[in-house]
Amino acid sequence: MTENEAREAICEVGHNLWQLGFVAANDGNISVKLDEDVFLATPTGTSKRILRPEMLIMVNGKNEVIKEAKGYKPSSEFKLHLRCYKERPEINAVVHAHPPTATGFAIAHVPLDDYSMPEAIIFLGSVPIAPYDTPGSVGLADSIIPFLKEHDTILMENHGAVCVGVDLTQAYYRMETLEHYAKVSLVARQLGGAHPLPKDKIDECVEIGKSFPIRHPGYKKYS
Repeated sequence: MTENEAREAICEVGHNLWQLGFVAANDGNISVKLDEDVFLATPTGTSKRILRPEMLIMVNGKNEVIKEAKGYKPSSEFKLHLRCYKERPEINAVVHAHPPTATGFAIAHVPLDDYSMPEAIIFLGSVPIAPYDTPGSVGLADSIIPFLKEHDTILMENHGAVCVGVDLTQAYYRMETLEHYAKVSLVARQLGGAHPLPKDKIDECVEIGKSFPIRHPGYKKYS
């Protein structure tokens, strides 16, 4: 992906997040790795509704601006993105948002880790909750480290969610799947509780997930 293509793609994802209600006001942030130590990231204090390619900022692995966007500054939460890239070299995109239902689970401290929906098993695995720290802090960035080794979708306690991918499309689709799964799971719980799939069927879904050209997400033990 060229720099211009990445700029356009980030803006498209930002607009989608806003239209779906996954972000409000200036919530959320998106980044793409262009090269080994070069990243494009959304600016702070800017609604994803009005995001344009020229508003994106180029940053290096030391969180230093290497190509400015006039009138815009990097998000303090880019530290979270850098931690993802450092811990997992195969990651090329990070999407952070506050999808309402999934964030409700994060605020209630309820992980989305049952195995009741095939698509969630295949594309998400279990979704853990990283412990809370102040948004934009180093502590927040560090809080996800133990989960990144095995998970590509992580809820952040009392905050929101972060999804990573080998490209921006994959990271964004994981965010969509997360919120859809959270909605379905909430309704199931209201109707008396989700019924997990039988172990052999869970195993089949896990194997299907392995067949995709993606890093296989982590799974909580279910046997």
